[in-house]
Amino acid sequence: MLNQQMDQDYHISSWMIFLLAAACGLIVANLYYAQTLVGPIRDAIGLTSAAASSVVTVTQIGYVAGLLFIVPLSDIVENRRLTIYVLIVLIGALLTVAFAPSAPLFLIASLFIGIGAVVAQILVPFAAYLASEDQRGRVVGNVMSGLLLGIMFARPLASFMTSLWGWRAIFIGSAIAIALLMALLSLALPVRKPLPEVRYGKLIVSLGVILRQTPALRRRALYQACLFGAFSLFWTIVPLHLADSFGMSQTGIAWFALVGVGGALAAPIAGRLADKGWGKLLTGIAIVVAGLSFLLIHLFQSSSTLALLLLLISAVTLDMAVSGNLVVSQRQIYSLGAEARGRLNGLFMAIFFLGGAAGSSLGGWSYAQGGWSLTSLFGTILPLIALVYFLTEKRTAGTE
Repeated sequence: MLNQQMDQDYHISSWMIFLLAAACGLIVANLYYAQTLVGPIRDAIGLTSAAASSVVTVTQIGYVAGLLFIVPLSDIVENRRLTIYVLIVLIGALLTVAFAPSAPLFLIASLFIGIGAVVAQILVPFAAYLASEDQRGRVVGNVMSGLLLGIMFARPLASFMTSLWGWRAIFIGSAIAIALLMALLSLALPVRKPLPEVRYGKLIVSLGVILRQTPALRRRALYQACLFGAFSLFWTIVPLHLADSFGMSQTGIAWFALVGVGGALAAPIAGRLADKGWGKLLTGIAIVVAGLSFLLIHLFQSSSTLALLLLLISAVTLDMAVSGNLVVSQRQIYSLGAEARGRLNGLFMAIFFLGGAAGSSLGGWSYAQGGWSLTSLFGTILPLIALVYFLTEKRTAGTE
């Protein structure tokens, strides 16, 4: 009751929104730095070509594990203290990766980078907790903009820094940035101590109960899993497509990746519109836009300037669809209950992040089997699955 009352009465400051948005961006970027650096990392630590892709996979596994086993702690542990402890783990993992002399140590540290990066998913519900009901969508949208900017800037930033100082520089630099961020958050975050109504073991067991008894969570998670799967498929394979079909260098691919940053602008807009009750309409639009983004580049394939322009447009519209629907979904999920907000968010993020991992794997397989044509076809099918499910929402609204 105390938390619910504060949800209604507290008005978060613009400074705190900015701090939480910046923090989420800096933290979540650590999941994506290695994606464009697999080649130089492989050569430096002695990984085989077959094992090189595990650099990204292990980090993703750590992130999902953190979502399921660390994020729920925010429902029973004082949030500021939990944030600091997990950030210490992240800093240690980043420094270990930067100086790891062997592949096994590097991969173990990568696992803990994924675990440590879940702090972002402690801070997003924290922002929702600090916001009043009438500003929650806007606040979550602004904070998620920072998180999405972190995702989108991570790949080009890692490529640019590697070209100047080598691949270890990005991890050292990130460790320094996270350490400074930790100091700032320890001073700026207010105390939020939930009422520990259950023990940790029961808390984890309750995840299954919450998932089973919350149809809205399952529905929103499936929507976002399909969209994020398409997003991950696109950004995993488009660097290969740009190099193979357009002859782009690593620097050119990095510049292309910056185009996706524009998609983050959809997050705060979607948050404001969701506050006005337009959430369902926005979800439908997001799913359709994601599908059309892939359909466009599937139908028009060549090595022409027009094809490259269409890729650029699709990169922006796909990112806008994914980021916009993410904010709408999180706003709805956070309204399901303040006392279980950490577990709700952890389940939601874990499910849709698994969708992203599946999309990346599907992209790699399809590109090897049928090139960009098959890959873009699968990219079109994923939002189509979400659309079919979305069309059932009206008929089941009474029960969900």
